[in-house]
Amino acid sequence: MYFYRMKGVGEMKTWQYALLVFIGGCCYGALSTFVKLAYSAGFTVSEVTGSQFLLGTLMIWMVALFSKKKKLSLSKIGKLLISGIPLGLTGVFYYHSLQTLHASLAIIFLFQFVWIGTLFEWLFYKITPTMGKVVSIGILIIGSILAAGIISEGGGEFTWQGTVWGLFSALTYSTFIFLSSTVEKDTPPVQKSALFTTGGLITVLILFPPTELLNLPVFMGVAPYGLYLGLLGVALPPLLFSIGMPHIGPGLGTILTASELPVAVILSSLVIAEHVSLSQWLGVALILGGIVVGNVKFVSLKRESAS
Repeated sequence: MYFYRMKGVGEMKTWQYALLVFIGGCCYGALSTFVKLAYSAGFTVSEVTGSQFLLGTLMIWMVALFSKKKKLSLSKIGKLLISGIPLGLTGVFYYHSLQTLHASLAIIFLFQFVWIGTLFEWLFYKITPTMGKVVSIGILIIGSILAAGIISEGGGEFTWQGTVWGLFSALTYSTFIFLSSTVEKDTPPVQKSALFTTGGLITVLILFPPTELLNLPVFMGVAPYGLYLGLLGVALPPLLFSIGMPHIGPGLGTILTASELPVAVILSSLVIAEHVSLSQWLGVALILGGIVVGNVKFVSLKRESAS
């Protein structure tokens, strides 16, 4: 964020915008391990999700108060708030899928956003995916299957409820990434992300009324998890996406945000000492390779069009 403010939008290079989106994906990948820790501490889905969005939204608004802002009409404010709905729904749908699916299967369904974003780009922008992008997506999907441990450990049984919730989470996540790159591009990123997260918070509070959080001991207990999850799951990703997505598009954006799965695997190994098999590490390497392939092709095309 500070790098962005110092250099200014016009001076940033394509790879720097891509890096910000990549980091935003990494932030999402850091969530699952600490959600598991919160669950093991006895907190419920509604308590974890509610505290995450409440504290994350407060954090981004604290930054927004001291950042550059633009006067917006009510219609533009409403558009940005509505655009934050998929942000809130993604967490809700994904947590529902985890209730009936093994975690490795649930994350595979969520991971389908890598091709849905390219589909959106084709449908709405009429941009036909290049062969390089198709190859990159193929590598990412194969890598995700390996990294999630489907082959080495088995993924558990399918349930239609979990499958539907998982696919919904992929659709809403792709929608949020798409909206981050298209809605109100000239709005300052901090202000834009603050309104995005507010829309997500309203959505979560409607679906999960914060009755448990009104109990002070419960709130104080879940607050450390909520602060961590709020920072990395609510405050930072919308901000980073608001800066980077308009300059790289939803197609490459969804490829770059695939960074979340390698981060999730690495943290589960380091923080909660989960066993990670050789095939899972191979999957992590494939995902990172797929991201590099997609990014190199994109940067090459940008240079060709600029020359």
